[in-house]
Amino acid sequence: MGQEQPLAGKVAFITGAARGQGRSHAVELARRGARILAMDICEDIDSVPYGLATADDLQQTVAEVEAVGGDIVAVTGDVREPADVAAAVDACRERFGVPDIVVANAGINSQRGEEPDAQQAFVDTIMVNLVGVWNTVHAIAPLMIERGEGGSIVLISSTNGLSGRGGDGSGAVTGYTASKHGVVGLMRSFMIWLAPHNIRINTIHPAGVLTAMVAHDEMARWFANNPEGHTMGNALPVPMLEPIDISRAVLYLVEESGRHVTGVTMPVDAGFTAK
Repeated sequence: MGQEQPLAGKVAFITGAARGQGRSHAVELARRGARILAMDICEDIDSVPYGLATADDLQQTVAEVEAVGGDIVAVTGDVREPADVAAAVDACRERFGVPDIVVANAGINSQRGEEPDAQQAFVDTIMVNLVGVWNTVHAIAPLMIERGEGGSIVLISSTNGLSGRGGDGSGAVTGYTASKHGVVGLMRSFMIWLAPHNIRINTIHPAGVLTAMVAHDEMARWFANNPEGHTMGNALPVPMLEPIDISRAVLYLVEESGRHVTGVTMPVDAGFTAK
């Protein structure tokens, strides 16, 4: 028997899809039958101390989605720019139609050993992690409302969206925590707007996930300089989560299992926030 496809006929719009969590979400949604619009910036941001995804990374997402039998369109664009998001939505509508599922996953974390420009790190982080989510939802939700068939939107926040742990006054850490708390505020406000249209919206709050965002030398330097702010102190004996752990939560929320779930902040954190 083949893989069950509970999302057959559905369209999923995913930001930050070129690698890490975003790629995992794309592959797992496609495995269950969803057609995928994958968007990523595919260029670096100066304040971010690690290389962001590349065009080759985005093509690898395409290859992995196609390997599980999925249909995918990949678009390069910056979630900070409403015109880029609108162009990606247009590409999605042209190929597949209006999205049924949105996963606002694009994000950065600029923590480093020594911060050269706290103001720029703060602003860039807010723009990608918070304004980018606003741009994504506002580009798609009105189309979902107009279509009148409901839908599911998942915003990827963080344990830093539920806790200030690790705060050190830097632009990067403060911006990350503020942006991820802000995503919760967006979700709760959007929920009131969208619920009458049977569009559900929730946030997921991962602890540290083993991706390029945390697995780099500058993050290691930050941990060394801030031992009491170490953000990987999970309650379970799990040092780091895997992208698939977050994808499974996405699947729960967007499939029939989550049909009555909206306005929820869902930790997937090995007990981090309860510790």
